[in-house]
Amino acid sequence: MDREEPSRKRLFIGLLTGTSLTVCAGLALLWVIPYVGLHNIHPAAPWAMGIALGAAILLVLWACLGLVASVALGRSILFSGRLRGVTAKVFLPLMTLFGWMLGISKEKVRGSFIKVNNELVSADAGKYEPGQILVLLPHCLQNSRCDLRLTYDIQNCKRCGKCPVAGLLDLADHYGAHLAIATGGTIARRIVVQKRPRLILAVACERDLSSGIQDTYPIPVYGVLNERPHGPCLDTTVSLAALEQALRYFLKTPPDGPPVAELLPTLGRGGGRGGRRPGRATAKMAETGETAETTATAATAASGQSESPAPDAQGAQGAPGSPDPS
Repeated sequence: MDREEPSRKRLFIGLLTGTSLTVCAGLALLWVIPYVGLHNIHPAAPWAMGIALGAAILLVLWACLGLVASVALGRSILFSGRLRGVTAKVFLPLMTLFGWMLGISKEKVRGSFIKVNNELVSADAGKYEPGQILVLLPHCLQNSRCDLRLTYDIQNCKRCGKCPVAGLLDLADHYGAHLAIATGGTIARRIVVQKRPRLILAVACERDLSSGIQDTYPIPVYGVLNERPHGPCLDTTVSLAALEQALRYFLKTPPDGPPVAELLPTLGRGGGRGGRRPGRATAKMAETGETAETTATAATAASGQSESPAPDAQGAQGAPGSPDPS
């Protein structure tokens, strides 16, 4: 379990509450100030304005309390599932501004928003067929020295194993989900229009995930943060175990057997060695009845190398179905 997850949730709740109270105070002032002169226009004008603004205040408080309760309890209450769009479209920009006033970076605010969005999606979204799920990837996962163009057809990948794309392709082949790479928001929107998914599993940085969640609403987006060992937008990677855990969670009928990332731990670092397709190895294990442990032991004995551990499934922003320490 990521130790920063509880702090991310507390940050979201604190900023959400502060933003809501600020908006409520502003709305209250909009009634108090005109009250002095509105009665000169019509005796009922101040009360009409008060009723309208009071309803707006109650709406903001309902949205705030509903989201806070949903985050705290880990399930949708007070119709908070319908408020995911309000959070993305309205609260996030205000929270970013409020966080800036308090000296909190945009990246922390966005990371907190992604964490809470994932929990709302996990609680509200249903189960889907593989063809209804789109796994959307950033182009920075591709090796920067690779000459192949994968944006329009990811199957152009030769699966050399020098970047995570090979392992992601095998993951998509195993589960039957759509897989695509986008170089920006425009291409990502075009892919969404073409594939028409009912759920998107998106891999990106905090900024791109936040904007993607906003752009694709009402389609639910579950975000998995990429890892940036070489800095932003250059030879990034992603935890395949975290992505696979999310994929299995949202599938109606996940394939039998252990997760692919457990069968082939090397997938977590780029998808196989020497261009070997991990999906074939997975199928061979399933046919022969071998387990991940016996296969890894045999490989270790043959090569004299130590087995690489599977990636931590908690690399995602709040992997669905995982216990919450807070």
